[in-house]
Amino acid sequence: MSVAAALRAAGEAAAERPAVVHGDRVRSHAELHERASRVASALADRGVRPGNVVAVALYNSPEYLETVLAAFLLGAVPVNINYRYREPELRYVLEYTEAVALVHDESLAERVGNIADALPRLTAVLQVGESYDDVARNGPALSGPDQDGTHGIILLTGGTTGRPKGVIWDRDGLLGILCSVFRQHGLTVPTTPDEVSAAVGALAERDGTPVVLPMSPLMHGTGFFHAMRTLLGGGTVCFCTSRSLDGHEVWRAVQEHRITEMVIVGDAFGRPLLAALAEAETPYDISSLKKITSSGVIWSVDVKRRLLAAGAMTLVDNISASEGGPFGVAEASEEADLADGRFALAPVARVLDDQDRDVLPGSGQVGVLASAGPQPVGYLHDPERTARTWRVIDGVRYAVPGDLASLDADGKLVLLGRGDGVINTGGEKVFPEEVEQALLAHPAVTDAVVFGTPDPRWGQTVTAMVAPAEALLGFSDEELTVHLGERLARYKHPRRLVRADTIPRTPAGKLNRALARELATRKLATRKEENAT
Repeated sequence: MSVAAALRAAGEAAAERPAVVHGDRVRSHAELHERASRVASALADRGVRPGNVVAVALYNSPEYLETVLAAFLLGAVPVNINYRYREPELRYVLEYTEAVALVHDESLAERVGNIADALPRLTAVLQVGESYDDVARNGPALSGPDQDGTHGIILLTGGTTGRPKGVIWDRDGLLGILCSVFRQHGLTVPTTPDEVSAAVGALAERDGTPVVLPMSPLMHGTGFFHAMRTLLGGGTVCFCTSRSLDGHEVWRAVQEHRITEMVIVGDAFGRPLLAALAEAETPYDISSLKKITSSGVIWSVDVKRRLLAAGAMTLVDNISASEGGPFGVAEASEEADLADGRFALAPVARVLDDQDRDVLPGSGQVGVLASAGPQPVGYLHDPERTARTWRVIDGVRYAVPGDLASLDADGKLVLLGRGDGVINTGGEKVFPEEVEQALLAHPAVTDAVVFGTPDPRWGQTVTAMVAPAEALLGFSDEELTVHLGERLARYKHPRRLVRADTIPRTPAGKLNRALARELATRKLATRKEENAT
């Protein structure tokens, strides 16, 4: 069963149900698939063939979903493109992925126009707006059967620095993730279109049809996977119209469309959402909201506690990666469930030492996370990195992207981050994420980032940037250190503290440690000069 066949079967089973809502634009599953078929026909006319790459440089919108569905219908491979890329970055990723087609937002028109001539492989370019809409509304539908191939997607991932790398998800890996919409309700994973139709019906009978608001961009894996699994479940994907976070628009959408699940990016989204709830003159009705999911960034206990106080919901904090997962999960439905930065190890995951043996709980040993869950084929154009990241251990293939962790005596998972971020101070290793979680437990700290800065004596010194500066005026550095004393060994305490209004983050909401280190170094240098005079 191809991805296109699975999604088409779900669309037919939920034909009249809303598939996507974007402001006042509402499209049923039948309409969404009809438009996708016309877009697929237009791409085919422009030279897109099975196995070709279709680049998608769009904001969250119905057109994003249509374009992905169109690529699947052609047996082509969609790849996510960051709409914030400038011309050199855009040209690089289009060359790197060997894209034949590009569907882009109108805000990228000038950038695309300036590089198109340098990309002879790029034969199909569609700009969302009048021309795209004319194709999607009035163009001919794709003729002939869908391509029943093994193609999936390429997921570009890059962290905070360096050029992005492509992670190749084939049909089986992609469907493995998307079918979680059925697994979480105890349904058997479908393997044929008829079974998909039956599973969509069973979800509806169990009142499990999802209505999901992905706040994170679809150009990132978390938002993309949640949107597509919602379509596979015959559910509704809702998008906000604002291109920056508007907490009030979010809660209005939850209230109006009876959202059942929201996908956010940790505290970066959680705090503005809480502020909007507090500002509302008339309380929003958020009783439909059953779950808020976050992945990949800090989601503090304080924010979780306040969200739980706002409504009856479950908060799900996932450890996963573009390379696979899950690795760990923390779920909370009431305050008693809240754990300070610890996760339950996923059933398909292990923590392994450097000999690929399981780290023992309570040993204090640091290992790497490995998961045998749904996983991709490997990295695009990089067999050596692929061999390092996906390894067969005890006869089972695992994704081992490099996240460090340990297990407490009770088996709980403590995430320590990537090895390249470890601070070596006087021979002791300090993991930034552990210190950040401890700082965030302080009532006045709403955000924090920790990194190493050069030190002539210790090699590196633990340095922290904390926010917001205004709320921290009433606390001295010494008082913050006393707070840490109850949670961390002394060598892990920041020797240098920098206060800031906001902490630098990437567009995906992840900490930008490189920029934070640069800004902190400047502030510390200025402080040193002022003290010297």
